[in-house]
Amino acid sequence: MKEKYAIGIDVGGTNTKFGVVNRKGEILIQDRIKTNEKENVEGFIDVLAEKLQPMIDQFGGPEAFVGIGMGAPNANYYQGTIEYAANLKWKGIIPMAEILEEKFKIPAKLTNDANAAAVGEMQYGVAKGMKNFITITLGTGVGSGIIIDGKIVLGHNGFAGELGHVIVRNGGRPHKGTGLNGSLEAYASATGVRDTAIEFLQANPDAQSLLSSFTIDELTSETVFKCAEQGDKLANEIFEFTGQVLGEALATFVLFSAPEAIVLFGGLTKAGDLIMKPTRQAMEDNLLQVFKNQVKIIFSDLKEADAAILGASALVW
Repeated sequence: MKEKYAIGIDVGGTNTKFGVVNRKGEILIQDRIKTNEKENVEGFIDVLAEKLQPMIDQFGGPEAFVGIGMGAPNANYYQGTIEYAANLKWKGIIPMAEILEEKFKIPAKLTNDANAAAVGEMQYGVAKGMKNFITITLGTGVGSGIIIDGKIVLGHNGFAGELGHVIVRNGGRPHKGTGLNGSLEAYASATGVRDTAIEFLQANPDAQSLLSSFTIDELTSETVFKCAEQGDKLANEIFEFTGQVLGEALATFVLFSAPEAIVLFGGLTKAGDLIMKPTRQAMEDNLLQVFKNQVKIIFSDLKEADAAILGASALVW
């Protein structure tokens, strides 16, 4: 019997990564495109097809594939749709599974991007063998995948586990995409770190900080990280604050699912101990005694692109 393949597609707020995966969980070929380069979903699919169709042809055409799995923000597993995604240009309800099947002539399934990362982590990463854990993706936004008793939590409508939109600061910072005030994503994402940097600089106009030499347009979470690495006091305070907010939120999440571990994943984890230390401290400070020192916080050891592609592809086997 000829070997079959799956396609994994990870739609992030900035980049969309995709690849061909075999049954063993090996990514045989992969690439990426900009997610929001085109104004509408049709333009996005055309750009995706330019790079993905040759991969499909290379591995034997549509009949060689068991399916396409896609992880995307606000993806509804039951309906195969992306619905009102805050960080994407495509508004309303997008029948993505149907669009993919029509374009590539391969069956398609969708799930939340962070759910896909959690499945990838459970099958191939640091959570292999774990039955109860939470994955938190710290990228352009904050996503989450919750595994309880070895199963991904979807809820009755497929949207369970939107922990990035939990309110962590009542009446706090507005989120441009959702209109909510004080959500975790507004603080603990790469975008949130940038916004915190702007706020801290505006509140301390005379601060002797390396960050002061950058324009607002030049400020990014990576800029803050590089300044913090050089010992910049204000940049370090930004990570302390971000970790405090994230750790408090994680303590709340521990209370409802008692996970063995929380796996942090995504671009912001490149900050290492700058984000990990304050996060762990704040979580432990806000846990009930029965949970203290019971829950590990660990960084994913999968390559960022690989975990989401593998998790998305695992949907179809």
